[in-house]
Formats: sequence, C-alpha cells, structure tokens
Amino acid sequence: MHKLTFYPLGNADCCKIDLENEKKILFDFGGQGNPDDPDDKRIDLCAALREDMEGAGKDTYEVVAITHLDDDHTCKADTFFYFDYAAKYQGDDRFKIKTLWVPAGVITESRTGLGDGAEALQAEARYRLKQGYGIRVFSRPAALKAWLESHGLTLESRQHLITDAGKLAPELSLFTDQVEFFVHSPFAWRQDGELFDRNHDSLVMQATFLAGGQYTRVMLGSDASWQALSEIVLTTKRHEQEERLNWDIFKLPHHCSYLTIGPDKGDDKTEAEENVKWLFEDQSNDGCVIVSTSKPIPKQGSDEDKDPQPPHRQAKNYYFDDVVTSRDGEWKVTMEHPSVANPKPIVVEITGTGATLKKPIAIGAASVTSTSAPRAGA
Repeated sequence: MHKLTFYPLGNADCCKIDLENEKKILFDFGGQGNPDDPDDKRIDLCAALREDMEGAGKDTYEVVAITHLDDDHTCKADTFFYFDYAAKYQGDDRFKIKTLWVPAGVITESRTGLGDGAEALQAEARYRLKQGYGIRVFSRPAALKAWLESHGLTLESRQHLITDAGKLAPELSLFTDQVEFFVHSPFAWRQDGELFDRNHDSLVMQATFLAGGQYTRVMLGSDASWQALSEIVLTTKRHEQEERLNWDIFKLPHHCSYLTIGPDKGDDKTEAEENVKWLFEDQSNDGCVIVSTSKPIPKQGSDEDKDPQPPHRQAKNYYFDDVVTSRDGEWKVTMEHPSVANPKPIVVEITGTGATLKKPIAIGAASVTSTSAPRAGA
C-alpha cells in the first residue's frame, strides 16, 4: 500500500508520500502554522513530520521536491532539514535529503526577497549542483547554462542531474518502487529572458502508482496558472501522450484560485478555459478525488468572499459541480477536513482497489480512523 498525506496548513502546501517499500517523499514544506497560538488551527508541520519520521525509524527522505520558492511552499524548511552547505543547518535533530528535486528557477532566481526557508533551500540546491550530487534539476533553460558557466561549470558536466519536461524523473520507477513521476513543467523555453515567472514555471508532475496490478494517477499541480495548464495540455497532446494527463487524484494548484481555471472569476462559477476544461473534465476518472490545500471555502457574501486572495468560491463551484459531481467523486479542503473547527491531515491510501480516503469518525470523546470505499483508480 502507498499513502498520500495532505496537511492542514492554510493556504500552503506539503504532501507526504509513503511508498509501500517504506521510502518517503515530500512535495513542498509550507509550515506557516504557529504552534504557540492556540487559535491557529494549522498543523505544526515540523512536529507532525518529526513524529512520523521518528515513528518510522528514519532520518532521511529519499526525495524532497520543492515546486518553487514561494514562502507557502518553503516556510521553516531551514529549521527542519539537514543542509550540507552550512554547518549551522547540521545536527542529529535534523532530517536529511537523499535527492532534492527543484525546477531550474530555484537555481537561477535572484535571492532578493526570499524567505529564510526558501533562501536555505536555494543555497543547498546550488551547492549540490556545483558539487555534482544529490539533486535533480528540471528543465535546462539558457539561464541555467549561463549560471553554471558563471561558476566554472558546463551544462554538459551536469547533464546527468538535469531532466527536461516530457521525461520521467529517474530516481524512482514503477519497476523498483511501484511509482513513477512524469514531468510536465517547467518548460525550458519559458524561463529565458523576461518570461520567467515563479508560479507559471513551477514544478508540475503526474505520479503513477502501481498497487496490486492497478494504476492510480495523481496530478500534483503546484501553483500553475490556467495559462500554464493550457500550455501543458497543448504540449502533451502534440506529443500524443494524453495518458500523462489522466488522473484519479488532483492536488489543486494555488489553493483553489480561479486563476487556475480561467481569466475571469465569474459571479457564481468560474468558466474553464478550453484546455483546462479538457484536463479536469475529460481526463478525470470516475470516483476521482480533488484536494484543495487551502483555507475553508468562503461563504457567498462573507468578508472572505470579497478577498481577492484564494480560495475562491467560484472556483470551488466549478470543481464541485462540473468535475466531482459528474464523476461521483470526492471534494476535500485541507482546512475543512474533517471539520473547520478541528482540521486533520487528509490521508489517501492507494491499494489494488484504487485510492481510498481515510475518514476519521468520532466515538464519544475519542476518535478512530475508518476507510471509505475506493473512490478512484479502480
């Protein structure tokens, strides 16, 4: 059995993937919760992951993927991970990273304005790339070539650490790990000159899990805009690889923002751009699961509903009405599960019968966890 865990972090991201072979993978590290504030319902990410690793008797993640350097994807990484580049980030109480996955922009982006977690992750990524170990950089824009040359290196000398969009990440495979990761973004051509944009050029992947002879596919959407998703669809179709956009579980981009769907929010529901509509409506499987890593969806007319920042009620209405309902699927929001008053991690188990949401059930003052019927991939 494989397992995905999505943590209640507000408008922030961290997805933990436990493989059946006991390898552990993290996608992002948005630990913005304040454990000293009793009114902050966001989980203490550092404490939760520490407990998980200690319970498993591990001190190293096989892969940590940082999709981009926004604070809601990197916060407190500097307090949790063991980084090789500086002694102050080393110690027995920190957790090591065997391979760090980053988009090329993490290497080439200016340090100006980065948070502490992002700055430490960027420094570690640059150090590993210069040293030639323990890193996978996705896409090879001219800016990466120029950065390497400025440090006395060549693109050719680091080619074994670089993977383009449209390829599989080589660290994990269906044969050895029962999972593979296909890279959809970033595109090298987008990151040259003034085109680079942190969200648009973030790391977007499709993970395909194998369990009991059954494939379950997961889209990890980072903070991709509708323009980025549209480019991914057009490129994938051009290469006749539509199966790489098929999905059973979709971790929504950008905390249920309407800008992932189309250019106009709409009064009650966001209208999906043509290619985005195809991705969500035509490529989803029956019983699909959509996870919004976000604050609770605002009620119509509330102060939160007037906030320009996500989550957006209109986006949720599109996903729920036009995708989840038509597929007899499940809609989950990290800060609403199982309740707004007491959010807990969303856990999805992947077995030979597909993807199954684990549902906490309260019994008196206690709580146990039950397993719902398979929702996807079967």
